[in-house]
Amino acid sequence: MLDKLDTSSPMNRLLDIMSRLRNPDGGCPWDLQQDFSTIAPHTIEEAYEVADAIAEGDMEDLKGELGDLMFQVVFYAQMAKENGDFDFNGVIDAISDKMIRRHPHVFGTTDIGSAEAQTVAWEDAKAQERALKAKARQTPPSALDGVANGLPALTRAVKLQNRAARVGFDWPDIGPVFDKIDEEMAELKEEIEQGGSQHRIAEEYGDLLFVLANLGRHLELEPETILRQANKKFTGRFQAVEALLAKRGKGPSDSTLKEMDGLWNKVKNNK
Repeated sequence: MLDKLDTSSPMNRLLDIMSRLRNPDGGCPWDLQQDFSTIAPHTIEEAYEVADAIAEGDMEDLKGELGDLMFQVVFYAQMAKENGDFDFNGVIDAISDKMIRRHPHVFGTTDIGSAEAQTVAWEDAKAQERALKAKARQTPPSALDGVANGLPALTRAVKLQNRAARVGFDWPDIGPVFDKIDEEMAELKEEIEQGGSQHRIAEEYGDLLFVLANLGRHLELEPETILRQANKKFTGRFQAVEALLAKRGKGPSDSTLKEMDGLWNKVKNNK
């Protein structure tokens, strides 16, 4: 008979569940096969599901999705414990130490009077930490150090631009951003019209996307969030077009573009 789970606290119960799942003697075959690299995609997926629950305003769903995300942390900690690297308490200690270090106005004597000043202080603290890491690696520090490669591309673009802006590499206002968009659009159009290679067209398209992300930054809009909202709007409108076609006994595949475009405009105007 299996020992009872540790129910001394909700956290201990979850840690005990994770330990049982990874136990070679009677654990779950799927959980036992996993490693850090195979779990990472699930973590990203769970984070997006948290964001979706927030966007929908569904608190019950959010509670469940946050639990799924928490489980990812517990999974990593269990695998690290098995490897002798760290355990869950080490993860908690690391984030606690970081929060104390980055909030000297709360846990120390530093005076920071506004959210804006705190943002500056936070970034300064992170820059100091990155410099120490670069010194430990014996590599020259860069303002772009620490911007994760695994971030969604639009989010990473904005973070890279923000880092560059902190050291003065930025346009002073939004006007030159529009000029740059026109420039990149013209270069992309020229490459297409001249029959450029797919590689060159892709490169110019990437430049255009990058500067469009910069426009969002200057507008104080988060491109990833805005594009997610645009995706949701497109989904709703297209499904409404499908519903209208269904009333006619048709579907998109046996309808003309003109017919679907007319219904699209009808749906759009009714919103």
